[in-house]
Amino acid sequence: MKTQAKMCKWGLMLATLLVSLSTSSCKEGFIYEGEGDCGTYYNIKFKYDYNMKFADAFANEVNSVALFVFGDDNTLVEYVEVKDSSKLAADDFSIPLELESGSYELVAWAGLMNEESFDLLADVEVGETKKEELQVALKALDDKRVEDDLQPLFHGAMPLEYTSEPGTYTETMSLVKDTNVVRIVLQQMSDGVVADKFSYEITADNGLLDWNNDVIANGTLTYMPWSVTTGTADVAPDYGTNAVTRADQVSVAVAEFTINRMIDGQSPILTIYNKEEDKPVLSIPVADYALLVKGNYNRDMSNQEYLDRQDEYNMTFFLDENGDWLSASIIVNSWRVVLNNDIL
Repeated sequence: MKTQAKMCKWGLMLATLLVSLSTSSCKEGFIYEGEGDCGTYYNIKFKYDYNMKFADAFANEVNSVALFVFGDDNTLVEYVEVKDSSKLAADDFSIPLELESGSYELVAWAGLMNEESFDLLADVEVGETKKEELQVALKALDDKRVEDDLQPLFHGAMPLEYTSEPGTYTETMSLVKDTNVVRIVLQQMSDGVVADKFSYEITADNGLLDWNNDVIANGTLTYMPWSVTTGTADVAPDYGTNAVTRADQVSVAVAEFTINRMIDGQSPILTIYNKEEDKPVLSIPVADYALLVKGNYNRDMSNQEYLDRQDEYNMTFFLDENGDWLSASIIVNSWRVVLNNDIL
């Protein structure tokens, strides 16, 4: 019985020692076989579901990511960029961070690294670059004209509290898409191509963005359509009344733009010109008209959230057989908007 009691005593002491070692091994810097790494690791994942479908489209739309990590003094402590689209499309894609415990600010620009449409103005140097220097500028011609289809640009920012507790942690950054496609459709109830007599431009002071994705005044840009097409479409008769519409065909012109971020209260201005007379015939604020059709389903969104979630805007204007404006209404993203005759 004494032998059995001693064995039980020694077994209890051994178990207590093992528990003590396992709980203190990470603190003392020892790693025992089978225990794994006792360090602290953070994985930063990304999502782009800040869109009208509320569905994550990160893997399909983002082709590069630049992640900037700033300390509590707003100085850059780490910079990581990923340009491999196959890695970005993987379900388990994340950027690992190993930092000292503390408070950090994470900023990301996605789609920036191809340098086709935007420039990062700061010289990125760990230990030197300040958060306020992190500005992104849209590339424009010397006369501040933008004529190309802009590559998609996304932005994200979030605070990070980096704990000293050992383990692996995952945080997710949500991205906002800054670039927007605007399509202008001129539809004329005629078999001619009078709509081809017009030219188009969008003006806005939105070419410079700061670290927090705010627009910085930097001079007005003139966006030109990167695609203009014309064509005709047959108009079917109204079989319900045995009546035929005003014309057998409609003439259509489509102008496509890509513009930078729109801010509520700072609307880009669309102007349509009569090329033959070299004068403007229509001018409207794009963002203001887009917000008119935000709709009942989106009534709980702020105006800025709607502008950030929506990234395509289609506006249809109507001309009569003589090329004069039919000023009753236009169509914006399939919604009809009644126009004030004063703007035409």
